[in-house]
Amino acid sequence: MKKIKYIVAAGVLWFTISCQNEKLTSPSITGLWKLESMKVRDTTTNTWSHYRGGMDGYLLYDNNNHVALHLYNKGYENAGVEFPNFTDSISLEALKHITKSYYYMGNYKVSEADSIVSHYKLSHSNPSEFGLTAERRFYFVGDTLIMQPVERKNSRLKLKWLKVK
Repeated sequence: MKKIKYIVAAGVLWFTISCQNEKLTSPSITGLWKLESMKVRDTTTNTWSHYRGGMDGYLLYDNNNHVALHLYNKGYENAGVEFPNFTDSISLEALKHITKSYYYMGNYKVSEADSIVSHYKLSHSNPSEFGLTAERRFYFVGDTLIMQPVERKNSRLKLKWLKVK
């Protein structure tokens, strides 16, 4: 019986030492993410529905604190609308289609204590948003990144992102 106690004690000691040598890691926000869903909460009924009938998009965080976001209506790329880049001769239909795409690039900073990521927008598809900051509360459920805007005008949104492997 004494021998078994020593074996168990040695096993517990070995397990404790080996766990101390391993770093405990939490999921990282860094990487390329594909939009799984973007939903909006109805404040009257407290129900969630797909924003604008469904959205697609990508979110990229690199190791140098750069962020790039592109959101667009589902099927955006299959609309059959073609137009030249960097010209002022574009059809009204094409101009309307472009408004279904939202993108920006910038720098980001993560506040682990608050679980908030701040996006400092260097460029934007909407000129009035150049230089602005967007804050997103975030958390992970398995390999899914969940984000909710902090600013009041978008606080009813919830975005779910899956890491692209």
